[in-house]
Amino acid sequence: MRKELLSDIKIIEPKIFADDRGSFSENFNLLRFRELININYSFVQDNKSLSKKGVFRGLHYQLKNPQGKLVQVTAGEVFDVVVDLRKNSKTCGDWMGINLSKENGKQLWVPPGFAHGFLALSEEAEFFYKVTDYWSKEDERCLRWDDPELNIDLPIKPTLISASDQKGKSFKDAEYYE
Repeated sequence: MRKELLSDIKIIEPKIFADDRGSFSENFNLLRFRELININYSFVQDNKSLSKKGVFRGLHYQLKNPQGKLVQVTAGEVFDVVVDLRKNSKTCGDWMGINLSKENGKQLWVPPGFAHGFLALSEEAEFFYKVTDYWSKEDERCLRWDDPELNIDLPIKPTLISASDQKGKSFKDAEYYE
């Protein structure tokens, strides 16, 4: 992880019970989740993506319909990145990254107000996430992962980035949350 945990970001480590049959974990419990984040969010959509090694997706955010995201990796490993875009936050412009994998089982809560993206580190990575608002093509924004001002330190160099993500804005030209 880069720096300390950013304000309002939470790492959730579900308990995994393993025996000779395999394993079991409770990946989401609404009461426990709300107790942890102390805000009454509801999820409206679940998404899943499959990425090959070196694929970078992001850094995405929605300005008018901001999405909180509860993210986890169900197969493989990714380096997950968030950037604080809350204009009045002490950490606006700061970023953090964390490895999420099937093996470590960690989940990351990314509240509204952050740009989010991830880099696939394993041959394939299956990424699952819940969101608090619906995706809106017109409202989607993208921040450049390679902006020198942000200086995001990725563990490997991305080898595939979508054309739309390559057109992301620099931090100084991005739109921020009020």
